[in-house]
Amino acid sequence: MLAACGGDGSGARSAEVPEKLDFNAETLDGESYAGAELAGEPAVLFFWAPWCSICRHEAPFVAELAAEHGDEVTFVGVAARDDVDAMREFTSRFGTDGFTNLNDEDGQVWTRFGVTAQPAFAFISADGDIERVDGTFTRQEFDRWLESRATA
Repeated sequence: MLAACGGDGSGARSAEVPEKLDFNAETLDGESYAGAELAGEPAVLFFWAPWCSICRHEAPFVAELAAEHGDEVTFVGVAARDDVDAMREFTSRFGTDGFTNLNDEDGQVWTRFGVTAQPAFAFISADGDIERVDGTFTRQEFDRWLESRATA
């Protein structure tokens, strides 16, 4: 599913904020996080739940991609459907604690992106285009997105 969202692409701080990124959430550490921080730069949102077996399988792969491409792409986990202690244990156990993870306690970020099941991913290009992938994806699919969309 590809949804076009406006943005002038002139940088994260001066870019228009696409509607889907106009949210505020709390990190697993209790810090405030504004989705607007992602405007104007490529990003990957990883929607997960601690008890999800597929999420547990995907998480090390996502952590690996974040470690390899963290200087090019911002990775943000969006956890829901459990308590924050279980979310923290998940990030520690599966290596996704190397990037920001949000506690989407009320499901507002999931809803904003149309996510109804986990795992899901939202690939956000620098110009604000958003492609959601429900389920899993491959390294080849990520590389193709990185080449074609991250620099758009």
